Amino acid sequence: MNILVVMDTDEKQRQWFETAAKGAKVTFCPGDGSEAGAALEEADVIIGNIDPNLVRKAKHLKWLQLNSAGAGSYCKPGILPDGVALTNATGAYGLALSEHMLAQSLAMMKKLYLYHDNQQQSLWRDEGPVTSFYGATVVVVGFGDIGRNFGRRVKALGAYVIGLRRRKGEVPPEADEMGDMAHFEDYLSRADIVASCLPDTPETYRIYNKDRFMAMKKGAYFVNVGRGSNVDQEALREAVLSGHLAGAALDVTDPEPLPKDDPLWQTKGIYITPHISGGYHLQATHDYIARIAVDNLERFLAGEKLENMVDMETGYKA
Repeated sequence: MNILVVMDTDEKQRQWFETAAKGAKVTFCPGDGSEAGAALEEADVIIGNIDPNLVRKAKHLKWLQLNSAGAGSYCKPGILPDGVALTNATGAYGLALSEHMLAQSLAMMKKLYLYHDNQQQSLWRDEGPVTSFYGATVVVVGFGDIGRNFGRRVKALGAYVIGLRRRKGEVPPEADEMGDMAHFEDYLSRADIVASCLPDTPETYRIYNKDRFMAMKKGAYFVNVGRGSNVDQEALREAVLSGHLAGAALDVTDPEPLPKDDPLWQTKGIYITPHISGGYHLQATHDYIARIAVDNLERFLAGEKLENMVDMETGYKA
């Protein structure tokens, strides 16, 4: 059994993989797989986001474990041979992304961005009233692992949390109420904060358009850590500039990187981070990703069912 690990690993994580491999050959070659050579051609298992165009070189491949939650590039026809199992790292990113969303939201609600700008001008000025999560209604659109983590944190701060999914379902501990996308505008109209954690699918393309932003409560805040393609960015810009929305924080844009001449950069009230809420920026996230892969490796070698199997239609966890 030949196992190729292309995701970045530290010494501790490499020990986890070698222990789980139980004598199988493990090759660590961080990157996109282009430098793996014979290890790629001989691999029965690949762990990490290899360049999709290189997958066909792995003639013996039986299972590909990604270090990302999204898997759309690997679900396209002709990328994965028939019979190859595909799993992802769903469950690893909730902590990092939810804390990032919380930080961005509080920075807007407490006007910390304004005060930072004032500091650059040596300006001692009171910017007036602020808002709080306590007593606020927070609508979390896409109530998966990331959405639930965010819901748990803001609920602890006193917010009323509404989780939205494709189908309503039962109310989990992280929410006070659950809704479905069939009544999207109704839920948006109730929100003081809209937090979006949606994937990139045909159904979510520009789901936030002019009508949806105008359906939001005047003075609401918008936070997006899902995908930039979910948002009509010009409509968002208009909603913020007009004062209908109090502010928007984006960790994702369309395209990425956002071009230097895009007006979104200079729009007062819109705050951008360059898709850094996830990745390996938080050590715990890196460890979670490695543990998901290691646990699945143990299952694979034992002939057991793998966790986090990808739905080839959506590119996300089934």
